[in-house]
Amino acid sequence: MLHPEWSVEKIEQLKSHYEAILSLLGEDVKREGLLKTPERVAKAMLTLTRGYAQDPHAILLGAKFQEEYRQMVIVKDIDFFSLCEHHMLPFYGKVHVAYIPNGYITGLSKIARVVDVFSHRLQVQERMTLQIKECIQETLNPLGVMVVVEAKHMCMQMRGVEKQNAITTTSDFTGAFNQAKTREEFMNLIQHN
Repeated sequence: MLHPEWSVEKIEQLKSHYEAILSLLGEDVKREGLLKTPERVAKAMLTLTRGYAQDPHAILLGAKFQEEYRQMVIVKDIDFFSLCEHHMLPFYGKVHVAYIPNGYITGLSKIARVVDVFSHRLQVQERMTLQIKECIQETLNPLGVMVVVEAKHMCMQMRGVEKQNAITTTSDFTGAFNQAKTREEFMNLIQHN
């Protein structure tokens, strides 16, 4: 059974490209262990990049509720996996999001779904951080948004510098989070003890 967003034509096109790649690498695409690999990789890539077909604004709007709560709302430790656009190797880690409502809140799972949409595209961590922040700010118009992303990059672990324990942290913020005290409160609340 095909995923609703996948077409047989798209899978076949990707499959033929992966067959060519395997051949160029010196593999025999007809050997038993590789017979279904091009199709499996094609389907995997469609899954890993499904964020292109999703609208993160619509996700937030689908659970936007009027509420007069005006304190920080934090969803932390959101696991994510993405593909680095430079090497198409995975990077993965956690996203922490805070926003201060301005008359509207959203379902908490919707924040995690927004992370999922942007992480399921070819990415760089810096842009993904910015996109998550901008989506929440534009859709909910809160008093402020802050996003922190902590990730390990396989392109740094498997090739190049080969540093296994390096963690990259990015952050971006708007509105009330321009105040150092508010940022510090958020950072203290997401600290791992």
